[in-house]
Parts: sequence; C-alpha cells; structure tokens
Amino acid sequence: MGTAAVPASYFGIVLGLAGLGGAWRHAAQSWGLPRGVGEVLMLFAAIAWLLLLALYAFKWIHAREQALQELEHPVQCCFVGLIGVATMLVAMAALPYSRPAAQLLFVLGATFTIVFAVWRTGILWQGGRDPAATTPVLYLPTVAGLFVTATTAAALGHGDWGQLAFGAGFFSWLAIESVLLHRLYTVASMPAALRPTLGIQLAPPVVGAVAYLSVTPGVPGPLAYAMLGYGLLQALLLLRLLPWIRQQRFAPSYWAFTFGATALAAAPLAMLERGTTGAVAAIAPYLFVAANIVVGLVAVGTVRLILQGRMLPKAAA
Repeated sequence: MGTAAVPASYFGIVLGLAGLGGAWRHAAQSWGLPRGVGEVLMLFAAIAWLLLLALYAFKWIHAREQALQELEHPVQCCFVGLIGVATMLVAMAALPYSRPAAQLLFVLGATFTIVFAVWRTGILWQGGRDPAATTPVLYLPTVAGLFVTATTAAALGHGDWGQLAFGAGFFSWLAIESVLLHRLYTVASMPAALRPTLGIQLAPPVVGAVAYLSVTPGVPGPLAYAMLGYGLLQALLLLRLLPWIRQQRFAPSYWAFTFGATALAAAPLAMLERGTTGAVAAIAPYLFVAANIVVGLVAVGTVRLILQGRMLPKAAA
C-alpha cells in the first residue's frame, strides 16, 4: 500500500487563517477591536504553514510518486501554487515583528508564485485540456498569487512592483473568468467532489480589491467599489448554490470558501480606514461577522475530521 500524504490543497488552511487574521487587524484599526485576536490568528496561520511545509517536503522525499501525480493532475496541480501564496501571507504576519524576516519570506513566496504560475500557464496554453477539468482552481497560480504579491509588496514599501503585480493578476482574472463561466454554462454539471472549489470563485474580486487598495493612495475610487460589488454578487450566488455544493460532505476542500470570505470582510474595512462611508460602512460589520462564522465552522469541521482520523486522503494502492 502507498503512504497517505498531505495534499497541496491543505495550504488553503493557511490562507483562511491568515485572511481572518488580516481582517481582525483591519477591525482593530477601524473599530478598536482587540488587536490580539488578529495576532493569534496570524500565529496559528504561521504554525500551520510550517507544519504543512514540512509535511509537503516529506511527501517529495518519501512519496515522490504521489507528489508527481499531484503536480501533473489537471485540477490538483494548481493547488501547488498556494505554497507561494501562503508564504507571502506569513510574511505579512511577520511584518510587524521582523521586517527582514518578512522581506525574505516575501522574496521566496513571490519567486515561487511567479515561477510556478508561468510554468503552469505555459502548459495550459498548449491546449489538449478536458473542459470538465476547468474549475476555479485555475485562479490560484496567477490571480491569487499575483494579487497577494501586490498586497505584500506594497506593505513592504515596494508599491511600484505591487502595481505591476496587480495589473498582471487583474487581467489574468478577467481572462480566466470567461473560460470558467463558459465551462459552467456549457459543459456537464460539475461532479460533487469538485463543487467546493467553487468557493474560490468568491476570492478574485475581493482579494483583488484588497490588492488594489494596497497599491493606490487616497479615498477608494470606483474600481474598489466595483470589485467589492462583484464580490458581493459572487457571495450571493454561492449562498444560492450551497445546497447543491453540500452534496459533497464536509472535507478539507471547504477551506476554499475561507480566503474569499475573509477578503470580503477585509476589503470594506480597508476602505473605511481610507475615509469611505455610506453603504460600505453599513455592510462592513455584517461581512466581518460572516467571515468569522465561515472560518469558525470550517475550522470546527476540520478538527472533527482530525479526531475521526479522516483528515488525510486514503492511501493509494
């Protein structure tokens, strides 16, 4: 029998925890909520990152065939890009405490992200892909990776590099979105096991909004509102589809919902810090509470899987 190994998709746990930690940091700034909550969440994210990084390295050493199969899989391969994204989010977590550590983590994470995105996209451009394998995971290497690159670069004072990364991520998002919607509208219904990946659909507009706010000064402009509005639409669509998605029983894949949910809370809070009022101020508390509920429920479900011994996929024969 083969050895069960940690999938790269589990790095989504880091994204959810760090995303919620970032939202709490913004809430502490905007509303005076306890700053310690965000820092504890960032600490948990960093611990999860270290553990998953060690387990993923272990897989390449002791289960290399599984690692190669994952890298060549039409869906699972894109989750490998989360390694770089998670590393940059840990850089953001470390920034208030050690700028050199944050800078090093950013360089490592951004380099991995860009190299993997170019490598994987180059394969996609060669064609021959089954349209049924097209899912929102396609956003991960380029869109998620470059938006987080933009946000982290700006936080470290490299705003011009952040603007370049934002542009690359923004237009990648628009291009991939058209491909994905064509698949959803015209190809056979997505299998139940893949449906939780639709949670990623929420992330591009709101993670992009956070990135846009990071690389631009002053009162948020119309694009920030537009991206947040599109994120709200995606959230409503996912709520409408939730009974259909939940035909797949709870699994770690449900962490796909958390990064978008936390960014949907963080974006309006970042806008409040920049002087936004009105509608955004009215919905911000509800989105913040919703993000905490989403991450809390997924975290509780994950703990249950661990206690039941069902966290790792079954070993391959």
